[in-house]
Amino acid sequence: MQLHQIREARAAKVNEARSLLAASPQLNAEGQAAFDRIKKEITELEAQEQRAVFVEDAERRSLGTPVHKSVTELESGISIVEAIAAHAENRSLTGALGEYNAEQKRQGVQAKGVLIPHSLFEKRVAQTTTTAAGIVPEDFRADQFVGLLRNSMIVRSLGARVLPNLRGDVVIPRQATTSTAQWLAEGDALSDSGLTFDNITLKPKHVGAITELSRQLLQQSNPAIESLVRQDFVDVVSLAIDKALIHGDGVKQPEGLLTAAAGTGTLGAPTWAKVLTVLQGLALKNITPNAWLTHPEVATVLRKTLREAGLPGYLLDNGQLAGVPVAVTNQLAKKAGTPATGRAIVGDFSEMIVGTWGSVDVTTNPYAEGPYSRGAVQVRILTTCDMVPRREDAFTVIDDITL
Repeated sequence: MQLHQIREARAAKVNEARSLLAASPQLNAEGQAAFDRIKKEITELEAQEQRAVFVEDAERRSLGTPVHKSVTELESGISIVEAIAAHAENRSLTGALGEYNAEQKRQGVQAKGVLIPHSLFEKRVAQTTTTAAGIVPEDFRADQFVGLLRNSMIVRSLGARVLPNLRGDVVIPRQATTSTAQWLAEGDALSDSGLTFDNITLKPKHVGAITELSRQLLQQSNPAIESLVRQDFVDVVSLAIDKALIHGDGVKQPEGLLTAAAGTGTLGAPTWAKVLTVLQGLALKNITPNAWLTHPEVATVLRKTLREAGLPGYLLDNGQLAGVPVAVTNQLAKKAGTPATGRAIVGDFSEMIVGTWGSVDVTTNPYAEGPYSRGAVQVRILTTCDMVPRREDAFTVIDDITL
């Protein structure tokens, strides 16, 4: 058995022993024999758990990187629809969902609803929809469902560092200046050029949404329903987080890169020389960019602009601009004005730190006035996160691109 299966089996045996004692505190001979049998099984499962943990730790050490195989397997077995249905029906959590919630509570995570892992919201599926109600006709073909075309989530995929399961505000010390080496003549004294430090801080910012799921939908066993519900939550919450990492105001939202980044550049009507000048500015700060982030209209301009007149080769070629990969998304909006101008952000996106507090909290309300009359369930989803650049000068924002 896998590690999470062993732990589930052990938890079931512990519950069985507790129920036995609750039913008959003073065990007779038959009850004592049953208790001894359960105790032996729990002891054997604990030994199996220790062996499984040892093997995973050994594998993790041999690879030199975190494996967390049991966590991945546990989270992959969690169903969002099952979480919603269990909370709506006020029944106990079982299986992978029960094990995950028990582990989160052991770690001190508090929630009013059912906890589900952030990883479920990072798994992109091929189909999308804006509402799940009424999509189960007699001949339901989930593989042919046509949903809305959504913006693509982009920022975290560019390499942002994620700090999961935070508790309080997070303060990270940062070196602001360095010492200076000095050449001396005989008898000269060194002058003090000591280090200085400052801090960067992550503070909880909350985002959520309320939606409605029909009773019939929650009763469906078709696995495609799970994909559609999960995708809808991805669209509602994850895209809001992704956009805030770019445009956030720093008040209720995280402070997005457009505000937090210290570097600015200019492209205007883009040319090869201007592009190289922007990258040179980063190089002078010892920054090696890993991506450009831009809008589709800007990408079109770059794709049709020659590097040099009369010679083959365009600015944006094979998904790269001056050797740096280009990510294109509508999440980065154009700069308003008459006329509007295009934006681009270039930098080292691994310098972004994204913090998350706890898991995603899903709470249901089957008694909300509107949904109740339809036999539906109102679902609220909440999660908490923040973002801060490790170094603000690791990014350059350009907002004057002629479209």
